[in-house]
Amino acid sequence: MVHAERAALIEDLDRLDDVRWREPSLCEGWTVHDVVAHLVDTALTTRIGFVVGLARARFDFDRQNAVGVARARGADPRETLRRLRQVATRTSTPPAPLDSRLVEEVVHGEDIRRPLGLTRPYPTQVVVRALLLQTRTPASFGGARELLNRVRLRATDTDLAIGTGPEATGPALSLLLAVSGRRVALDDLSGPGAATLAAGS
Repeated sequence: MVHAERAALIEDLDRLDDVRWREPSLCEGWTVHDVVAHLVDTALTTRIGFVVGLARARFDFDRQNAVGVARARGADPRETLRRLRQVATRTSTPPAPLDSRLVEEVVHGEDIRRPLGLTRPYPTQVVVRALLLQTRTPASFGGARELLNRVRLRATDTDLAIGTGPEATGPALSLLLAVSGRRVALDDLSGPGAATLAAGS
């Protein structure tokens, strides 16, 4: 599933001109090009390499990511895309659950696609697995576990309802993006729990 998501993103990126690669992504401070470089870097990451890199970054995740982007980014978009193609079928992973790779590919895929007006019909199983992992992961590791004590998430396009509290309803992809801090997805949600998500994102 991870490899399929990488392949789909590569296909979308291959149709872009260089100007579009310079557009801002949904990741604050990062262009589309930066996010693609981040995906190259994370595809190359091994368990030991992650720990070593984090130690060198003085256990600062943002600093570690910035170093990774600079390392993986090519001189131009075509070079970075070539590097993404080269790593698309790798199976290496940092010390995290395997479904974290789905979170990376889907959320960062949308970080790229939404600002560019691109859409992808993600397989439901991919989005659900990514959402379930995000809601099991503490906020300190980029997840939203604590949110489920204050809001109930109910997907309108699949049989999924998790959490306790006022309900936020919407497509599973929008729920995933909202709990991942992407405010653009809040417009897709309804119900009293949507305000709780807005306050927490």
